[in-house]
Amino acid sequence: MTMNNAPATSSTWTGMVPVDDTALAVTDTGGPGVPVLYLNGQFATQGYWRRVIAELGTGWRHITYDERARGRKSKRSADYSFEAAVRDVDAVLAARKVDRAVVVGWSYGAVVGAHWANRNPDRALGAVLVDGAFPHDWLDEAMEQRIRKMFRRMNVFMPLLRPTGLTPRMNAEQMADSNIELGRLSRERELGPVLDGITVPVRYVVASGTSLGSRGDEQEKIRASLDAATVRNPHIQIAAKVASNHGAILKKDFPAVAKAVREVAGLDRGDAEDPR
Repeated sequence: MTMNNAPATSSTWTGMVPVDDTALAVTDTGGPGVPVLYLNGQFATQGYWRRVIAELGTGWRHITYDERARGRKSKRSADYSFEAAVRDVDAVLAARKVDRAVVVGWSYGAVVGAHWANRNPDRALGAVLVDGAFPHDWLDEAMEQRIRKMFRRMNVFMPLLRPTGLTPRMNAEQMADSNIELGRLSRERELGPVLDGITVPVRYVVASGTSLGSRGDEQEKIRASLDAATVRNPHIQIAAKVASNHGAILKKDFPAVAKAVREVAGLDRGDAEDPR
């Protein structure tokens, strides 16, 4: 069963996809397999997915891209908002002529994936959300100040890494604004209804321990908010709770992510088979 209308190819396509005032660096392995679109962490790059992609193998169509001003090639923009990130999902899929796909998002990308799946039930085969999209009110005024202070400190060395693509071509204020916007969108009254409205299979892979900027058990309290969402919406389940922390989950627990992708794709087909 082919899930896209692009011609099958045996070679990987890499190039730039124009959107709004910018262009995004995209990689598409092509072929007739189930399309899987990977959504990066807030300041991460498409390279983070290489272990998941290798674990799934060549029977799938893997599409990765770097968000605005991320990576080595994606261009700067006047708009780094969350809504721009959601628009970019549609732009990449349209450019690659993909009608339906599994979306897999880590951290910030998980929130993007949740919103996109909610808005596009006819186009989302399902979603795998990796240690993100937790409906919890973690942002307050004190946290905003911590975030701004953290990015101001990081801005001392981040420009040195920008030529490598390891840090975004955004200034400290832009990065802080993006992170604070994420906190506001993650509030239970904002993200809860989004999760409640999803009608396609969603599987969470949840990390353990801390993430960048968190203290003590803050992150575990945030993750616990997911339990209520799984009770309210039977489409949403926790596929795995893994030992690695937020930053290491794609490096150390990629088999759990790949397993969740297989499950979601199988549910769309009406079975639990691996589509390879």
